[in-house]
Amino acid sequence: MSTAIKGGEFIIKDVHHNDIFTPEEWSEEQLMIGQTCDDFIIQEITPLLDRIDKMEEGLMPSLVQKAGELGMLGMSVPEELGGMGADFKTSLLATERLGKGHSFSVAYGAHTGIGTLPILYYGTAEQKQRYIPKLASGEWKAAYCLTEPSSGSDANSGKTKAVLSEDGKHYTLDGQKMWITNGGFADLFTVFAKIGDDKNLTAFIVEANSEGITLNPEEKKLGIKGSSTRQVFFNGVKVPVENMLSERENGFKIALNILNIGRIKLAAGVLGGSKQSITDSVRYANEREQFGRSISKYGAIRYKLAEQAIRTFVVESAIYRAGQNIDDAIADLIAGGMDKEKATLKGIEQFAAECAILKVAGSECLDYVVDEAVQIYGGMGYSAESPVERSYRDSRINRIFEGTNEINRMLIVDMILRRAMKGELDLMGPAMKVAGELMSIPEMTDAPEGPLAEERTALAGFKKVVLMVAGSAVQKLMQTLSKEQEVLMNIADIAILTYQAESALLRVEKMIEKGGEAAASVQIAIVKTFFYDAADKIAKAGKDAVLSFAEGDEARMMLTGLKRFTKGSATNPKATRQLIAQKIIDDNEYKI
Repeated sequence: MSTAIKGGEFIIKDVHHNDIFTPEEWSEEQLMIGQTCDDFIIQEITPLLDRIDKMEEGLMPSLVQKAGELGMLGMSVPEELGGMGADFKTSLLATERLGKGHSFSVAYGAHTGIGTLPILYYGTAEQKQRYIPKLASGEWKAAYCLTEPSSGSDANSGKTKAVLSEDGKHYTLDGQKMWITNGGFADLFTVFAKIGDDKNLTAFIVEANSEGITLNPEEKKLGIKGSSTRQVFFNGVKVPVENMLSERENGFKIALNILNIGRIKLAAGVLGGSKQSITDSVRYANEREQFGRSISKYGAIRYKLAEQAIRTFVVESAIYRAGQNIDDAIADLIAGGMDKEKATLKGIEQFAAECAILKVAGSECLDYVVDEAVQIYGGMGYSAESPVERSYRDSRINRIFEGTNEINRMLIVDMILRRAMKGELDLMGPAMKVAGELMSIPEMTDAPEGPLAEERTALAGFKKVVLMVAGSAVQKLMQTLSKEQEVLMNIADIAILTYQAESALLRVEKMIEKGGEAAASVQIAIVKTFFYDAADKIAKAGKDAVLSFAEGDEARMMLTGLKRFTKGSATNPKATRQLIAQKIIDDNEYKI
């Protein structure tokens, strides 16, 4: 496996399909882990969904504990601390398979992610020994206390205070946290507070039975009703000094790095939800008859099924591509002498932009899929008797969790530009080359060959759009770019579509090489249709951005370039969607 690509480099580098991991390559052991997770959802969660949503006392913590007994909570935890020591992409697979567990998947994600990982990656040896085995087994449940009534997206503005005692033995915590997932049953909190006039937060490990901790009643929510969400109050809570996590003022960095992990994990979780909702959609469409035949025979329904599958397949391709890139980066850092925890954080941090891309793409894919699932069910979809009503409500939080999609879009551009400014990513050279190309006659180059030749050419154009628009925006707006949120979001949308398009293209090129063109006909249709639509979306986002900061000849030149770089292909979208839909209809489930 090549380790050549770095975070953000997809914009400027040609990637070969042999340099990525695809879901067709899971080992038998990984597939067994996936099956264990599937079985757990089918046997332990799905039959209890109504009881879970009614917040039956003690039910959710007992289910989290059962998952711990099966090893699901310790996927990322080293064996010496009671876990499985699986690599990063295997932890993504488990998260995907458990992602169809509705409120349970939220409790699971919070416990294994933001609940456990701050201690695993930043804790001292003593802190890890004391807490991680209990969290990996499910004996203890964890929560993460960052958000406050006055600090949401601006997390570092929190007002919770930590004051050191005169004898220097403990800190006293005072403050209020809200939207705390697992708050109602957690045994352990990671709490972020400010010491004195510090600019940045400091993190503390706080045991839930500490005196001075009180909880508000459970929040009443639109969806994920079975997930415990409470406000937590800290009134004179004494925390031993040895329970400071990492160093003073390192809390904000911990929060940011853990959120990077949370973003790609969220993408994996919503992928599982998307696949389940497609299966629900097609089973209903095959059973439901109107005008004398099943509704799955009608073009309007087939369009929906195909589009659900296209978006899901593309997101899946991007998630596991990034997961392997992160594993490779971690392996390189360990080989260079770094310890595993630091290497894991550094490897994920390197792909922070991709994690943000996946969070946005995944959550918006699931929202599309569940919305169309309700539409396919028609009136029944609006009934709480149908499985898709709960999916529709539960999906909505994902565009807010782990940083809103708007914040994540701006972060994508910011993180890539920061890497360029640090000299970790050469964006300026390729951007200047594209700028020069705008003023010259297009060169004739050898066209790619094969069933996806047009898409390979289109991808090169998409990357040029990112470079042209971002490069021009940086030059034109300079220091004010960070305030131009509309432009940043346009650039982010181009990058998100480009990353997904390339990921799906590489995956299907690999499938063609291994199994031949005929065996990959449905997947080829998916890539062709996604590129067909992406070209127009990229052109629109590019045009919106260009006209926001350029005018006259400069704008005309870039708009001409935009047309050249987003020409698209002559794909027949009706035919490709019919082919994709037929596969799902015949299988009576999502199995692509």
